[in-house]
Amino acid sequence: MTSVSVLLFARYADLLGASRVDVPVGDAGTIDMIVRYLRGLPGGAALPERPFVVVNQEQVDPDYRLRVGDEVALLPPMAGG
Repeated sequence: MTSVSVLLFARYADLLGASRVDVPVGDAGTIDMIVRYLRGLPGGAALPERPFVVVNQEQVDPDYRLRVGDEVALLPPMAGG
């Protein structure tokens, strides 16, 4: 089984206590599976069920199938002006 490094920013990094989490995924790994895994970690229950996720710097849907080498990041809502 391989793993995918997931980058976490701002509040999400605070909730999980890390700016990067390695998530085990199989050949059919999806973003939805990664989010469920993260929500099961200590502090992860506070993550939204459908956070804003980018893969290789492009927004993706929860059913996006991961490929080896993908860069995954969860981005919390940002405010500012």
